[in-house]
Amino acid sequence: MIVQKWLALVTLVTLSGFVGATPQDEVDAVLDRFHNAAAESDFVSYREQMTDDIVFLGTDATERWQGDTFFDFARPYFEQGRGWTYIPRERRIDIAPSGDVAWFDELLDNQKLGLCRSSGLLLRTTDGWKIAQYNLSMPVPNAMAERVAREIQGEPPAAAPVTPAPVEAATADEEMEPEPVEDEPQKRCRKRHKTNTRADC
Repeated sequence: MIVQKWLALVTLVTLSGFVGATPQDEVDAVLDRFHNAAAESDFVSYREQMTDDIVFLGTDATERWQGDTFFDFARPYFEQGRGWTYIPRERRIDIAPSGDVAWFDELLDNQKLGLCRSSGLLLRTTDGWKIAQYNLSMPVPNAMAERVAREIQGEPPAAAPVTPAPVEAATADEEMEPEPVEDEPQKRCRKRHKTNTRADC
């Protein structure tokens, strides 16, 4: 009897939480399941978070997959237990006034790539919210943007500016005479220290 009452209470609390969830909460949960499934190489759960014709954009300009093309790409990695782990750091979600479209952007941490960014679009379907587009990118700091752009285009890196070495001031005994010019054939010599008695200078 006590167990039955406890189960009824848990069910009531769960249903109350579900009913009270906002669209943002629902989208947030879908994205969390999406990342968790990828980290655990759970292809079934991963696939369930997306529409049949999802567009997935990777970090490389050539990486644009749609629908089964993306699923066929991802499935072998998951079957080998080689999913990918992106840990959300922060996330923003917006819902269209119609209530059936959502878009988001988030910052993610990845062990190999470091800080990443993703953005995308979700649609409310009869089976709940589904990811219709997902775009993964690597934000480049402004200070590095030109160098990265040159490397992507295959251009050699710009030469670093050369800073001339500081010139030490000469002492009175080491001061140089002006260099000879072509129309001045007479020999010029460095002023020698007073102890130097060479006859030719």
